[in-house]
Amino acid sequence: MQKLISFSMLVLLAGCVSQGTFDLKANEAAQLAQSLDEANTRVSSLEGQQQELEKERSELNAKLINLLKKNSDLQQTLLNDRADKDRQKLTFSSRNAQMQQQLEDLNQNNNQLLASIEQLQQENSGLKEQIEAERKAREEKLANLKSTYDQLVGALENEIKRGELTITNLKGKLSVNLPNKILFDSGKTEVRDEGKKVLRSLGDIMSKFPDKALLVEGHTDNVQISPRLKQIYPSNWELSTARANSVVHVLQDEVGLPGERLIAAGYSEYRPISENETDAGKAFNRRIQIQLVPMPQDE
Repeated sequence: MQKLISFSMLVLLAGCVSQGTFDLKANEAAQLAQSLDEANTRVSSLEGQQQELEKERSELNAKLINLLKKNSDLQQTLLNDRADKDRQKLTFSSRNAQMQQQLEDLNQNNNQLLASIEQLQQENSGLKEQIEAERKAREEKLANLKSTYDQLVGALENEIKRGELTITNLKGKLSVNLPNKILFDSGKTEVRDEGKKVLRSLGDIMSKFPDKALLVEGHTDNVQISPRLKQIYPSNWELSTARANSVVHVLQDEVGLPGERLIAAGYSEYRPISENETDAGKAFNRRIQIQLVPMPQDE
């Protein structure tokens, strides 16, 4: 288009001017056309450079956006790290406070345990003293019991040899066993003279132990009361109790032992010391048993 315009100008100028002037103008026109072409080339080059710059600017903007995003992510990470550190610090402080409280509780428990141990040691010391006192008391009691047993055996040696009584020391209990044949006639509850003699000997010894009570027990075999005695003693309960009462009366009225030291009880046939299948066994079971027991304490 530009070349067509230039050619038209040359034709117009050729019709109006001389050849020299035309040639001069033609040269100028050619130079202008060349300059225009060079300018268009530079414009194209500049447009290419502009496109390259636009591309670079776009890439730089993308890089900037990416960097800004990374910077934002880094800032968020930093904030999160700070928040985590704050939470950790708070958690550490809380755990430290808890541990401090636990330590105080442990110290308190330790002090309580030490106090309990000291109290237990005191109680143990007191218990040892109590056990030692009880041991001594038991040994003293056993010694007294042995002394009493020895005195009874020594004082009633003749009666023992004649089989009128036996003395046992069983589980810390002194018992004097008197067979019924020494004390009573068959089916009777009145103490025989021979039996009273034995009871007097026994009473003289018992008077030396005023701190002891005498439990007088009546015992029978398992033979039931005969029809002849049923009206007086309906069962062995009444017979055993009546015989125990008779012995108590002799010890109080004829031997002179205080009534507060005497206890009467009937056990019928229910505490045998031998079998009831033989006459000898039945004879052992028919007895008066006198036990030395502690004096009843007033409540």
